[in-house]
Amino acid sequence: MAIFDVFNGDADGICALLQLRLNEPLESELVTGVKRDVQLLKRVQAGVGDRVTVLDISLQTNRDDLVRLLSEGAHVFYVDHHMPGEIPDHSALQTIIDTDPEICTSLLIDRHLEGCYRAWALTAAFGDNLVETAFSLGQASGFSSDQLEQMRLLGTCINYNGYGETVEDLHIPPMQLYQFLLEYRNPLDFVADRGSCFEGLKQGYQEDLDRAGRVKPDFETDSVAVYLLPDQPWSRRVSGIFGNHLANLEPDRAHAVLTLNRQNGYQVSVRAPLSNRRDADLLCSRFPSGGGRKGAAGINHLPMEIYPDFVDEMKKTYG
Repeated sequence: MAIFDVFNGDADGICALLQLRLNEPLESELVTGVKRDVQLLKRVQAGVGDRVTVLDISLQTNRDDLVRLLSEGAHVFYVDHHMPGEIPDHSALQTIIDTDPEICTSLLIDRHLEGCYRAWALTAAFGDNLVETAFSLGQASGFSSDQLEQMRLLGTCINYNGYGETVEDLHIPPMQLYQFLLEYRNPLDFVADRGSCFEGLKQGYQEDLDRAGRVKPDFETDSVAVYLLPDQPWSRRVSGIFGNHLANLEPDRAHAVLTLNRQNGYQVSVRAPLSNRRDADLLCSRFPSGGGRKGAAGINHLPMEIYPDFVDEMKKTYG
């Protein structure tokens, strides 16, 4: 029997798998990539009796390959918080899917495991910018404000590390970062360990965010702001986290961060207003390669010539 663990390379995907494998240690084939690399089931070849765990990637995007794996006899455990589309009805498929804008995959795993590794779930929730949710659950679970701030910084840094056009843009490949983190039952131990890679991630995050902070909006109103970042590795790394940062600074405003890519277009990250997490997924899905969640979504490639159309759609959606 072969075992496959398929997970998004951001904080939510990594921390979801950490909880599962700390609870049930298994040797598995790991399948992951940069945050925007979501068609991961294409890489999986599994047959009768094989087990496939899928975490934090859209079922709608991977549906054809999911159906293929089920038809070939694999058993699939699928946990996610993106819009799933039609979910296959199959006895070998177990799903936990919740699209509430205040939930993430790691919090669904936390619920599934009855809070056994809650600190990792909180770390992921902070990384997904579910700050109020994470603080509320963390305080109710007995964590101090200082401990929660450490989880918040770590989750932000793990999430930051997942953004890039290719793995080469990142500080640490997500598969390797997951393996580093698996040595720690508690994220606070990872933060405290001077031999860990935490300090390097934190320094990279702070330097890239400082660079982004010097960029002025290309377009802004009271309700919408759009930023254009240059074709640089730091821009691709910081795009999503910069969007979260802007959303936290101005919670009543929608933000879009566009980064020039190697296809002469833009990679797009959209953040709905934190005060009203809605319609980011609908906005991005109006463009090819777009999708995501109500509060946060993106477009993998937006041709330059339709950038004005995108700005118009931002204004229509949030103006």
